[in-house]
Amino acid sequence: MKSSIKPLAICIALASASLAQADGTIEGRIIDASSNTVYSNAVIRLEEANREVLTNNTGRFRMPQVAAGEYTMTVTISGREVERRTVQVSEQQVVSANVLLNESEQEVEEVLVIGQAAQLQRALERQRYADGIISAVNSDAIGELPDANAAEALQRIPGLSIERDQGEGRFVRVRGLGSDYNAVSVDGTQIPAPEAGTRSVALDVIPSNLISSLVVTKSLTPDMDANSIGGAIAIESLSALDREGTFYNADLEYSYDELTENTNPKLALTGGTTLELDKDRRLGFAAAASYESRDFGSENTETGGKWDDGDLEEMEMRDYTINRERIGAALNVDYQHDVNNFFHLRTLFSEFTDDEQRQAMVAEFQELVEEDGEMERDSTARASGDTGLGEVARELKDRKETQTIKAVTLGGEHYINDWTIEYDLGLSSAQEKEPDSMDSAVFKAELDNIGFNGSRKPILFGSELYDTANFELDEIERVKSHTTDDLSVVNLDITRDLMVNDYPAMVKFGGKLKSRKKHMDVDVRKYEADDISMTDYVSGSVDYSLGHYGPKLNKGQLRSLMNSLAADADSEQDARNEGFVDSYVEDYTIDEDINAAYLMGKIEMDELQLIGGIRHEQTKQTSKGYEVNGDDEEADVTRTHFKNDYSHTLPGLLAKYELAEDTQVRAAWTNSIVRPTFEMIRPNVAIDGNELEAGNPNLKALESNNLDLGIEYFTGNAGVISAFAFYKSIDNFAYEVEQKNASRYNVLLDEEDSKVTTYENGDTATLKGLELAYSQKFEMLPAPFNGLLVAANMTFVQSEAKIATYENDEKLSRTIDLPKQSDRTGNLTVGYENESLSLRLAANYKSDYLDEVGSLENDNEDIRQSSQTQVDFNASYKVSEQLKVRFKAANLTDEPYYTYQGKEKYNAQYEDYGPTYTVGLSFSNF
Repeated sequence: MKSSIKPLAICIALASASLAQADGTIEGRIIDASSNTVYSNAVIRLEEANREVLTNNTGRFRMPQVAAGEYTMTVTISGREVERRTVQVSEQQVVSANVLLNESEQEVEEVLVIGQAAQLQRALERQRYADGIISAVNSDAIGELPDANAAEALQRIPGLSIERDQGEGRFVRVRGLGSDYNAVSVDGTQIPAPEAGTRSVALDVIPSNLISSLVVTKSLTPDMDANSIGGAIAIESLSALDREGTFYNADLEYSYDELTENTNPKLALTGGTTLELDKDRRLGFAAAASYESRDFGSENTETGGKWDDGDLEEMEMRDYTINRERIGAALNVDYQHDVNNFFHLRTLFSEFTDDEQRQAMVAEFQELVEEDGEMERDSTARASGDTGLGEVARELKDRKETQTIKAVTLGGEHYINDWTIEYDLGLSSAQEKEPDSMDSAVFKAELDNIGFNGSRKPILFGSELYDTANFELDEIERVKSHTTDDLSVVNLDITRDLMVNDYPAMVKFGGKLKSRKKHMDVDVRKYEADDISMTDYVSGSVDYSLGHYGPKLNKGQLRSLMNSLAADADSEQDARNEGFVDSYVEDYTIDEDINAAYLMGKIEMDELQLIGGIRHEQTKQTSKGYEVNGDDEEADVTRTHFKNDYSHTLPGLLAKYELAEDTQVRAAWTNSIVRPTFEMIRPNVAIDGNELEAGNPNLKALESNNLDLGIEYFTGNAGVISAFAFYKSIDNFAYEVEQKNASRYNVLLDEEDSKVTTYENGDTATLKGLELAYSQKFEMLPAPFNGLLVAANMTFVQSEAKIATYENDEKLSRTIDLPKQSDRTGNLTVGYENESLSLRLAANYKSDYLDEVGSLENDNEDIRQSSQTQVDFNASYKVSEQLKVRFKAANLTDEPYYTYQGKEKYNAQYEDYGPTYTVGLSFSNF
């Protein structure tokens, strides 16, 4: 309890300091007159007061609580001092100290404002002067590599790695913790997730040209949402006040996918203008739009981990044909009434359409066994190269899903003497629609002579596999689904700047109200018909480079068959009956209200900066779903209703100490939480005989106690050497559990040999690690080598979590790594640039990790993802001041996605994507 009170006591002490200040305020903007651009992350220093502030994205700075008198103000950009002037401060007055660079004959062209080194230096300046431990990526950097979206740009940051889908970066892991342990916000407002069951947002749905900067906070301050254990990812969008006057940019790209030999277009437009209404009043508009259509594919062979002592029980071969279309738009409005009053409107629209056709050949190996005096087929495990009986299904999946995100934020920022008032009202919604998915069209055959070869990339063989006359229709499953996630947020922050014993300080307090509703609705139809041969529904063969696949199912013909079955009343009713259970067990509505309040203080005592505070969050959840008992249309269906309320009080203390002019030490003790995913807490129960599957609406939130300690040495010229150690102790770790013959479920399950699959909170999990980072531009070398740039980082992580289950009321437990946590992740980038040419070669590495727990008895059944190293290349050439051409190459080494069971030679999934090459041009006036 004492530790919780200390930060609060600091804040109260600061707040009780004398408020009768007669000091003044210095404010201003740093502008490049030659290009009408502003300088963000420029360092403004008052030498006599020994105080520094950083300019924001609009080039603006504000330094309150400056005693009356004359000061020397310096401006440093990209590590170089570019301005030195005298500023006279009067009591209780706001002094404007705008700096106009490159005016008349003044020369500061050597200052880097674009390019690899410039964007890295700007990010390092922001990292250096931040209150907490952060990493940042500016918009310029996103285009320096073939990083098509925010997720792929973030993988270059120390401690971050990404999860890919079909080779594209989607979700971000921070310090070994998966995407559900991290928070994502756009312009300070949390973004809802369109996908069912999850809280995390796939960052590939946000086009990169809509982004001004990306900031990852690894040590939360009390004024931030507490809903992240790994880190908080903030996406900052474009502001019209980032520029002076009118600006525009147009990007046109064409990419070539080597695997499918498809060419794909991408167009991105950005522009804005600022209107000078009078001396201090300014109105700015900024807009961005993008369109991308990508035709590509992948090839796959997988077993799902069905190995038994080197023999295989079942496997499948898959071929994907995919079109992904991304449309993004944003319109932002900024109004400056005067130097003390600002208003903003932020809007975002993103639409991601994923159109996928999947051909699959699924084999279950069999043998003959005697059953009641008769010989019958039964599943068995088979060695590579052997042949025998098997049941084979040829399947086609044809689905088109559209994910949409819409967000609007209205807010303001006001300076009243030594007070700052900031507020935002945010409304956002996300949805995912599958309006008419042919989830599977399945033709089956019982064959006599099939087998497979290989263990890493197993391939089926046997002439019977390719004879379409052997296969008859088993089922066509039609699915319609609609997921919505609506979120409203009201936020208020109030800051009081003051001096404590001649040290600048501040007290900040505020609150946030969040209301969220997640809804899932699924409708399933299962059509069956007799004597329908596969022969009438194929056209050509599948182009499958991993092996021989054979005939290709025809999407159009199968959809016509599905529609004709649906038109028949009896068939449609049978389909409804067959899909009755599945149509209920996935439906739910979860309402979640979060109320938060905080108090924090900050003081800067020469070389030492301290931040202390406390945050309180109250969570109320109400969920409605269904309990389904049975496996057909006769099943009993009843409504379920659950409530779960809890609250957390979360203290924090952060310190920064300047050992030398360019060296600082950081330390942080913070507390944070993560609420379980909607999939985990869904209020649904499905009972089928002696088996039960259910969510757990009474799960507790994960609670983490976080410690960070690190040192940073800034060498200039985009240079840094840093090391950060971190430790996390996580209570209430949540995981999926399978329980057998557990007596506590006897009320629901009357039969013996029962099996229950649900989610539970576990014991404490721990995570510890070390982040190392280095970067430098070698300007000290003679030309042309002074254009070289090197950036490298490596993160080492260890974790431990204890999971348990019950079998015959006996507790079984096992210690595992946290899922999706790589022990090592790293980046190496070598770049070169001069006035016209920019080259960059980058490698990204992550070691293997636990993907799925197979058994509590040992790790031989676990599914692990193999280590990956992906190499990318980017080249750009500046043809003129406005025109730039570029070439990009992604996945040059053709790195596959590979998971395995137990030992790396035993395939769980192998998927190949191939490299992608892109050419493009950019035309802009900034």
